[in-house]
Amino acid sequence: MGWGATLAWFVVAAPTTAQQVVDLPAEDRWLALDFEELYRVGTAVTGEEWEQFGRVRSVSFDGAGNLHIFDEQAQVVHVVGIDGRLVRELGGPGDGPGEFSTSGAMAVFADGRVAVVDISRRGFHLFSADGEFERMVRMANPAGAFGVGRVVAWSGADAIIGVPTLATAWTITGAAFSEPARFPTSHPFERTVLSGEESVTDTIAEAWLPPIDLEGLDHTALVNAAPRPTDDLPEFSPELHWGVLPDGRVAFVDSSTYAVKVAEVGAGVVRILTRPFAPERVTGRVIRAERDRRLRRLEETAAPGANLEGRRRRIERLEFHNELSVIRGLGTTWDGHIWVLRRGDGPHDDGPVDVLTADGRYLGSYRAGVTRIPDAFGPDGLVAFMERNELGVQTVVVKRVVAETPGP
Repeated sequence: MGWGATLAWFVVAAPTTAQQVVDLPAEDRWLALDFEELYRVGTAVTGEEWEQFGRVRSVSFDGAGNLHIFDEQAQVVHVVGIDGRLVRELGGPGDGPGEFSTSGAMAVFADGRVAVVDISRRGFHLFSADGEFERMVRMANPAGAFGVGRVVAWSGADAIIGVPTLATAWTITGAAFSEPARFPTSHPFERTVLSGEESVTDTIAEAWLPPIDLEGLDHTALVNAAPRPTDDLPEFSPELHWGVLPDGRVAFVDSSTYAVKVAEVGAGVVRILTRPFAPERVTGRVIRAERDRRLRRLEETAAPGANLEGRRRRIERLEFHNELSVIRGLGTTWDGHIWVLRRGDGPHDDGPVDVLTADGRYLGSYRAGVTRIPDAFGPDGLVAFMERNELGVQTVVVKRVVAETPGP
């Protein structure tokens, strides 16, 4: 999708309101950024047993600065204090109250309450701020095939926000094959209210989902593909990047252009923040370089003696989107700023990080290499990064922003 086409296309899930387009300056204003490392957790050999993570899916802070670490493989939420010590654990595998069958996502409220989505039990586990299991909320009419991805607590209410089409965990029941196959045509931002015995869901806004060729897919293939519709997109297709602001508004990017959209409950998209950076055209040279990169990686990571012919053919048959997206990531801070990661020189290179406000101000940019988008922002400048060490072991590093000043 080109620059002009993208700015002409807006989808809202509520009565249409005036959408303000804010043109931000083209010239970068550089900022300096310094972090203080507070602690890191995660080990395969040394340290405490709880730090031997299986697969950390997400991390999130509460208002007291406690970090919540959701280990999807262990089906446990670790709560870590500001000193890096374990405060408590939530859940654990099982079918009892507060135990997880197949948890797929976690949301942490500012007051310390936690909601965990359990797709097998088709409900939401709710925990109090002191870690006590409070109750379980049933999902309202879950589909026969549905998935769950990252969810974020919605400020000021017992609700969470997520994008089900970006599923990282999903379930498909036999009922799905007796129902009409419904393939998603957009990325909905869903707000799920958890105040009652059964959840209530509405849609804040709908982001663009690039069209997918469904020709030749039978009913079974459609059902299996529905929870994860981005799997079959051409390489370099625009990705959806999003975050939730402190007041509950959603900031997101859904195209290859520099267009950051801000959506509100009941109004849909109300503002688009733009900078005049155009996507780069995907040329034959770019395609050849990407195929060569993937073939080299295949050879480097394959087991000795593995038959790679089929995987080589799939790489040679890859299809490609016609543009390289300007934006590679987005995050939202506790003070209402929007961090926007731009692409660097190559298709997979990170560039500068812009800092914007939701009302349309450009505060400045961090030069390429200074930082990436944290995996979680917290109060008082706290940030968390999920990393892997040289042995491939997952670690979580918590830092604090100690200086944000004009840079060289």
